[in-house]
Amino acid sequence: MSAQKRRQYTEEFKTEAVRLVQESGKPVAEIARELGIAENLLYRWRTEEHNARRLGTTRTNLKAEHEELTCLRRELDTVRKERDFLKRAGGVLREGAVMRYRAIRENVRRFPVRLMCRALKVSAAGYYAWHTRPESQRAVHNRALLVSIRAIHAGSRCTYGSPSICDALQKRGHRIGENRVARLMRLHGIRAKTVKKWKATTDSGHKLPVAANTLDRRFAVDEPNRVWAGDITYVWTREGWLYLAVVLDLYSRAVIGWAMGPRLTADLATQALTMALWRRKPAKGLLHHSDRGVQYASGDYQGLLGRAGMTCSMSRKANCWDNACVESFFGTLKKELIHDRRYLTREEAKQDIFEYIEVFYNRQRRHSTLGYRSPAEFEAMNQVA
Repeated sequence: MSAQKRRQYTEEFKTEAVRLVQESGKPVAEIARELGIAENLLYRWRTEEHNARRLGTTRTNLKAEHEELTCLRRELDTVRKERDFLKRAGGVLREGAVMRYRAIRENVRRFPVRLMCRALKVSAAGYYAWHTRPESQRAVHNRALLVSIRAIHAGSRCTYGSPSICDALQKRGHRIGENRVARLMRLHGIRAKTVKKWKATTDSGHKLPVAANTLDRRFAVDEPNRVWAGDITYVWTREGWLYLAVVLDLYSRAVIGWAMGPRLTADLATQALTMALWRRKPAKGLLHHSDRGVQYASGDYQGLLGRAGMTCSMSRKANCWDNACVESFFGTLKKELIHDRRYLTREEAKQDIFEYIEVFYNRQRRHSTLGYRSPAEFEAMNQVA
């Protein structure tokens, strides 16, 4: 024989049963018999009603408050989902309906369709109508472009923005404009790394002779081995600071000399210049520009410049713009490599920086000043020795 189904009582029935006990003066057991319910059940209802009154409310009000709380929790959950969705696709609010529909389709496994439609201010019927239509040729092309954009972006170590990626696509044969590339990148959250501020290492508080600013910010150079520029920066490791000195040929912006060490010395700058001279073997009359730091004003460094027949030029005091090309290289290095790393040792940092300079920067990285070519590609086109 099956168990008897448990009876359900409404809130109104419970309230009236308790009121009957309170107003009739009859024992609880007698009222329970008259109502056909268990005596302990009526006792429990009376206790619940008493507790509710102590809290200043009624059973009905408690139920209403519970329902309201449940509703508020549901609404809060919806708001959170809308917020999370908008973090992923909020940029398309500035785009047309089709771009919004695509954002919904890409997130359909994460969020309810109606929630996304409401967040992006489009109708669910419009989305479903669009979703069932055959995909346009432009949409198919955009999907193929997106694959190429992601590959180029990843190959650049996430450093390229829309101009560089557009140029790379055009050189691969795509007929596409920068605005379209920028729109696709924005829609899919593809961004170039941003620059962080860094501290200069120049110590110009010395009494050594300094040279005039002969370069005078004329950074556009028509021939190789006519103007070089040098500077020093630093990289933090768990072992302490690692200092990096470089020499750039302003014609191609290539790093032609570099040296790294644990101390900020004149010898570090001299090593970088020695490498550049060994690589390029320039004719006499080359202009060498640097800041007026003690490393570049030292006797050893100036002696090396003199023996190579190079003319010295130095930035004005506390004016980083006078050596903007090398400052720009250091900013690029730190943005694209250093700020994403946590080096345990100086040797680990050295290997990483060496690979960045010699493999990536000089031979692969596109430079807008060079017509979106790498320094090596630019020099090869002009047969630099």
